[in-house]
Amino acid sequence: MSTEPPPSSQALADHYAAQATQAPDSMDAFWMPFTANRQFKARPRLLASAEGMYYRDVDGRQILDGTAGLWCCNAGHARPRIVEAVSRQIATLDFAPTFQMGSPLPFVLAERLVELAPPGLDHVFYTNSGSESVDTAMKIALAYHRARGEGQRTRFLGREKGYHGVGFGGISVGGLPNNRKWFGPLLAGVDHLRHTLDIERNAFSQGLPEHGVELAEDLERLVALHDASTIAAVIIEPISGSAGVVLPPHGYLQRIRQLCDKHGIVLIFDEVITGFGRVGKAFAAQRFGVTPDLMTTAKGLTNGCVPMGAVFVSHAIHDAFAHGPAGAIDLFHGYTYSGHPLACAAALATLDTYAEEQLFDKAIELGGYWQQAIHALKDLPHVIDIRNFGLIGAIELAPRKDAPGARAYEIFERCFHDAGLLIRVTGDTIALSPPLIVEREHIDRIFAVLADMIRTTP
Repeated sequence: MSTEPPPSSQALADHYAAQATQAPDSMDAFWMPFTANRQFKARPRLLASAEGMYYRDVDGRQILDGTAGLWCCNAGHARPRIVEAVSRQIATLDFAPTFQMGSPLPFVLAERLVELAPPGLDHVFYTNSGSESVDTAMKIALAYHRARGEGQRTRFLGREKGYHGVGFGGISVGGLPNNRKWFGPLLAGVDHLRHTLDIERNAFSQGLPEHGVELAEDLERLVALHDASTIAAVIIEPISGSAGVVLPPHGYLQRIRQLCDKHGIVLIFDEVITGFGRVGKAFAAQRFGVTPDLMTTAKGLTNGCVPMGAVFVSHAIHDAFAHGPAGAIDLFHGYTYSGHPLACAAALATLDTYAEEQLFDKAIELGGYWQQAIHALKDLPHVIDIRNFGLIGAIELAPRKDAPGARAYEIFERCFHDAGLLIRVTGDTIALSPPLIVEREHIDRIFAVLADMIRTTP
């Protein structure tokens, strides 16, 4: 038996801090998601700390965050109000079940959320991620039709180039081939609308593209093929993020809403990326003036600091489940961590931060400057399209012959290692979504670095 005294609290704190901020001795055991693991581990990009607009890597270098983490840290990093709220909550109540039990914060947060949402979306079902939000929304849509006596409505319509997370439901309605091809036939009864990316007609559009509203009529084509009585829901992103910022043409979302109403189809907006100020207003639904029946969210809900998602549910859909006996379970669905106290504390502090600093307005206030800055790269070598809306942007590059994606990935690596800038790439598209606390000098630096990297990358 050891006679050595246990380590002091300070020694333990120093030990944990060192683990969190230094390069690990081995990187073999962690199978990283959506990552070329062998390539990454040969030249790692390890982030150790963050504050405001910047990360620091394990070597102490400052990295300007051009992507709000992974589209999620909308209020920037290590914001004091959020840090304090989470620290206090874990010492007060670390976990509470929500199956036939409750704790205060999920109810408080839900009231705050429905105040932000478009009118009519007045109930919230909690999840832990965007993927879970999508699968939850799909299950609610199916159960809703069954509760109304239309249980034959089981078909889902997604969209090409759509990304709806990595659950089997989400990848089934999603339209990214690499996400789908590894996992077999996926869910039955799914079809897809055409995407709205039309570089030939809309290249270098500033804001929403002019051409393509007629693509909404794909919904009528699929209704004619499958019959409306079989279709449960249409799910689309108001702006597709993971596909490389694919924008809706003027009038497109409005027409989709009209056709769903005409045929009794539930409309689901996936606002995991566009929610919480990314395009101005709290949600893209409000910016575009189109209210869905269900709306999936996550990411910016807690500023990325604690995993959490939420599905906003219309009054009509929610009330369809309320006609049975009072003692009957409304919906046989949920997660152990639905409404987790730490996540709720983080979300409430995040909403306060957004409100105090009026961050939902930043995407509108800075949108013109952002647009001007990104479109200034139009004449650089290999640039074939630029897309933007709010504080989202995409620069599409021509692929190298026989090496699609290689040019953009090389720029991504060079930006990080040589210039201290974090961007994202998907294929040969550079995607940008900075924290909403971004200032003009940050925008200037982002695009100065990108201009140099694009110009000097063959």
